[in-house]
Amino acid sequence: MSLMSEASDARPRATARRGHRSPVVLRWLRRLFTAAGTLLAVSLLVFAATTLAPGDAATARLAGQASPEQIAELRHSLGLDQPAWERYARWLWHALQGDLGTSYANGEPVSGLITERAGNSLLLGAVAAALLLPLAIGLGLWAGLRAGRAADRAVSTTTLALVSLPEFVTGTLLVLLFAVGLGWLPAVSVPTTGSSPLAQPEILVLPVLTLLSVCLAQNVRLVRSGVIAASASDAAQAARLGGVPEHRVVLRWVLPAAVVPAVPVLARYLAYLLGGTMVAETLFGYPGLAAALVNATAARDAPVVLGVTVVVAAMTVVLNLLADLLAAALNPAARSAT
Repeated sequence: MSLMSEASDARPRATARRGHRSPVVLRWLRRLFTAAGTLLAVSLLVFAATTLAPGDAATARLAGQASPEQIAELRHSLGLDQPAWERYARWLWHALQGDLGTSYANGEPVSGLITERAGNSLLLGAVAAALLLPLAIGLGLWAGLRAGRAADRAVSTTTLALVSLPEFVTGTLLVLLFAVGLGWLPAVSVPTTGSSPLAQPEILVLPVLTLLSVCLAQNVRLVRSGVIAASASDAAQAARLGGVPEHRVVLRWVLPAAVVPAVPVLARYLAYLLGGTMVAETLFGYPGLAAALVNATAARDAPVVLGVTVVVAAMTVVLNLLADLLAAALNPAARSAT
């Protein structure tokens, strides 16, 4: 009799566990469908913008150098005389198979250009992301444990100033100080032909500092607030009264309580750094995806513009999904909200 009752009790528990898992799976499936819809909408909007913009790749290449008949012939060879919906449908079909087309400007595969430039962009974002975590946690902890003192006021004032300045303003000020004024670093971040940016690490310094300016300031302030609250918590105070050394109180109670709630925000900024380096790249002339996008826009090179924007959007969407997974894994409150 007891075995039957235990089995009957186990069935509802197993059903409850399956019922608990299924809403989570459904939420993530919805997010995946939303991500796919976002990429489709981005590609459609960008294609519409390139189509409605005055001029096209043929006029950009031959303007002032050829007759209208020659421009019309080039337009025909590029397929620009076909209906817009047909060109978009063909591009989308090939893109779903991993083929982003060929450049109107030089006839080279768009995928090859994006692969080369995306590596440079990811390198820049990865260096900034690798510095963000230790600096944000270290400075936030250092300032929070000295709340109200001179060190805390200095960190708070500096981070408030950095938060108030847009990235391009911070980058310009860094150029004026370190490149023009002191002459320590190059004003532009262009590697020599055929070499990797890693071979000239000095060209990465100013773009990385520009990327870190706002991200680091926001996260230092967030961690600092968490440290102040956790340090004054009942658990930390009870540990101190029990004779626990201060460094153990910080490592055991203060740091986890301050960092775990900040994980979702830190993860978001990591996703931004790895997928959103456009401003810094443009400001310093860094050979990443931003430069490819600017050049392709000027040349009316629609396949490159489409390919770059969709790849950047896909990187941003994927990195934000990974950030949500990381936040859900480390923070139970975030797990229930995803």
